[in-house]
Amino acid sequence: MGPHPAVAAIRLAVRRVLHDVLTLAPTTSSPQGAGEPPLVLVACSGGADSMALASALAFEAPRLGLRAGGVTVDHGLQQGSDLRAAEVVSRLTALDLDPVEAVRVDVGREGGPEAAAREARYAALDAVADRHGAVAILLGHTRDDQAETVLLGLARGSGIRSLSGMATASGAGGRYRRPFLGLDRQTARKACMVQSLPVWDDPHNADPAYTRSRVRHEALPVLEKALGKGVVEALARTAQLSRDDADALDSWAAAVEPSVRDDSGDLEVAKLYALPPAVRRRVLRRAAIAAGSPAGSLFARHLEEVDRLITGWRGQGAINLPGRVAVRRQGGRLVLRQG
Repeated sequence: MGPHPAVAAIRLAVRRVLHDVLTLAPTTSSPQGAGEPPLVLVACSGGADSMALASALAFEAPRLGLRAGGVTVDHGLQQGSDLRAAEVVSRLTALDLDPVEAVRVDVGREGGPEAAAREARYAALDAVADRHGAVAILLGHTRDDQAETVLLGLARGSGIRSLSGMATASGAGGRYRRPFLGLDRQTARKACMVQSLPVWDDPHNADPAYTRSRVRHEALPVLEKALGKGVVEALARTAQLSRDDADALDSWAAAVEPSVRDDSGDLEVAKLYALPPAVRRRVLRRAAIAAGSPAGSLFARHLEEVDRLITGWRGQGAINLPGRVAVRRQGGRLVLRQG
């Protein structure tokens, strides 16, 4: 008799990702010893999604000749968070994952609590992966998480790239992998239940002080009540379609950017004006980032203001972007300078 359908589904999702990892990274640069099998880590909070992922990785990795390890990040935002992290380490060790460690981070304030915690978490995961020479880090984001991300992007009016949600692979060299984007949250929870895996429900996930929590517990249920079941699946499908479109437009912008710069590297207004608006704004975004504006702080409203220097020129002054980047129109050129 085979495994429960939920367990089979999560194992299959992980197996597919591990096969992909193997084709891209057949060898390891592990500092622990040359010739060791490649190492794949799971980022685990102790919740149902990441525990189901850890269990599936522990099962599949040895069958594919891979080592499997785990890391949990202690954000220090709740009393007893260090004890919770120690429990997660114990559970991952019980699954025969090795190496396993907990990392404590200091969460700043920039960008709000959710963004600051995310930035600190990914920095910690990168450091652990670099130290152990891991070829990939698996993340437990599900189709439900994807739907929430798309809805948040829609509400913020952030454009098609925001609507594309989370990628199945992201980070340097595709380091971060999300096997569960095609699976719902209930499948992961059921897989934990039938395997008797202990899980921890983070109270922050139900705290209305957090925007994502309100989307999860208030906005999405209202949409499903009004529009019927299938909203989560439709939003996740929108993410994939939007990502395909955004990738194509980004490639177009990257290819055309050199042709709209003059010999000094400034942007030529007439050539920018001739581009389709979606491509032009992407060229402007690339130029702003190259000039020193942080990508995570550069929003659609910033690019719209810069775009008006091209399409609605009335002699207006410089546009100030995040990162102390100023954009001004001078003699048929857009000049971007930091300082």
